[in-house]
Amino acid sequence: MKLAFIVPPHVELLDLAGPAQVFTEAISQGLDATMEFYSIQEANTSTAGVAFGVIKNYKEADLKAGDFLFVPGTDHSYLQSGLFAEEQSFFSWLAHCAESKVNTCSICTGAFFLGEAGLLDNRECTTHWRRTDELKSRFPKAKVLEDTLYVKSDIIYTSAGISAGIDLALAILENLKSPHFVHKVARGLVVYHRRDQSHSQRSIYLDFRNHINPKIHEVQDFLINNLAKENSIEDLAEMIAMSPRNLSRVFKESTGLTIVEYLTELRREMAKTLLNNPAFTIDYIASQCGYKTPRQLQRILK
Repeated sequence: MKLAFIVPPHVELLDLAGPAQVFTEAISQGLDATMEFYSIQEANTSTAGVAFGVIKNYKEADLKAGDFLFVPGTDHSYLQSGLFAEEQSFFSWLAHCAESKVNTCSICTGAFFLGEAGLLDNRECTTHWRRTDELKSRFPKAKVLEDTLYVKSDIIYTSAGISAGIDLALAILENLKSPHFVHKVARGLVVYHRRDQSHSQRSIYLDFRNHINPKIHEVQDFLINNLAKENSIEDLAEMIAMSPRNLSRVFKESTGLTIVEYLTELRREMAKTLLNNPAFTIDYIASQCGYKTPRQLQRILK
């Protein structure tokens, strides 16, 4: 699978770097994918003034169905300029990619490129909150949503501004792999609270991680990776050189859950994942979740 990134003129750095870093970390964690970068014009300088070296032209990209293409946002004055309006060949190329079933994604004002390619017609989509009204005006057939982080409409993805590109990349990664895999990637990026398009979806692997206590993070990581063990509070406390009573108090203050509550949520999520495999017996699933009997597991699933 290819992950291709377009570097448009006057690109917003974080729009490009945020999702790219998510997938760089994912590849280091085992995602089977390659990353490629392509430009629209020969010279590229970001809105922050950072210049890029030579980047291949987008016409050299060889993308197939199932690959992902990302179009980051760019400077607003460029979007309003005649130079942007003259990029007709690029807009046609974007439309061709979508027709070829390439997953086509925009970050921030990259949605305007997709709009010019006709990819937003009759689709729900979004962009940076400063530009939603303009997106509606320029592309009246688009169903522009406000106050949402990202939108998926078939193979077309759009996200809100700047850091929302990271949220979109993590969501795509979860669909490709699993919530647990995304947890590992997020931990590597020091991102503990992944947001979904309505900022309400819960993931036990990522929620309850937006604190800064390294010892509690260590306990949480250990529990996630060692669910089948007994995991007594005494052993956990000894692991981080803390008394059991103090660990209980600090864990609840940091996460909002007791250790037992957190363990139960982890076990419920693991069980739901394993139950999708018909080859696993209920006894095996219970043992992998740290329960001695299937009855204990069935109780939490209810």
